Amino acid sequence: MSFLNRLLPKRFRKTGLSIPVVRLHGTIMAGGSQFKQTLNIATVAPMLEKAFAKKDAPVVAISINSPGGSPVQSRLIYQRIRALAEEKDKKVLIFVEDVAASGGYMIALAGDEIFADPTSIVGSIGVVSGGFGFPEMLKKIGVERRVYTAGENKVILDPFQPEKEGDIEYLKTLQLEIHRVFIDMVKSRRGSRLGEDSTIFSGLFWTGTRGLELGLIDGLGEMRDVIKRRFGKDAKLELIGGTRTLFGRRVPGVALGSANLGEIASGATAGLAEGLEERAMWSRFGL
Repeated sequence: MSFLNRLLPKRFRKTGLSIPVVRLHGTIMAGGSQFKQTLNIATVAPMLEKAFAKKDAPVVAISINSPGGSPVQSRLIYQRIRALAEEKDKKVLIFVEDVAASGGYMIALAGDEIFADPTSIVGSIGVVSGGFGFPEMLKKIGVERRVYTAGENKVILDPFQPEKEGDIEYLKTLQLEIHRVFIDMVKSRRGSRLGEDSTIFSGLFWTGTRGLELGLIDGLGEMRDVIKRRFGKDAKLELIGGTRTLFGRRVPGVALGSANLGEIASGATAGLAEGLEERAMWSRFGL
């Protein structure tokens, strides 16, 4: 209880410990728009800073619901959580909602303890790259692709050109490097809690119940119940929100600026593909 709080008459004092809660929901990717919130270090950092600034709170609770996305943004968010936890000397409790898979699970590793529902989905410790190819479509609509480069490998995996075996092999080498980083993070954070199952790092995903058996999480439970068991029945959850605009919309990492018609048309096409890719990420886990 703060000094100022103790000076107030008893009936006006705050009672019960207040635990800050940060909710991380969505796919993980750089950027964003006025109409779609995504998880990245720019959108998440302000909420994390607010949560860890709560001096009287011994822990910060973080709720995760994400099928993954950018490994870079996932790792940046993970690192920010751990840096703040050490700087402010606070424990981090992670609570999985529907799914914490791939990059979502990478962020969950920032928790000193991870909890999930028995029916949550956790894991998917692997790396995936996805996209769409449009070379045949261009032919049908009479559009010719023109690309001019300096450097023979400057344009690889161009979705408007046929795939090349060399490009695919190069992409796979990058995936293996990123997978190695992910595996090392899991081993470092979970340590002896990990099971001996050979499929843990195969990219498979499991329910919360099986995830507990494999050592990917520490317990089964819902945030409110766990917090009240740990800190008493008067403990309260305080949801930490992000910055909002005058119209109440949360400010994403990047807002739309002025654009010409060509940029708008290009963005619409990219947005459609991005939307399909995002939908595919959720649907992998039955969501």
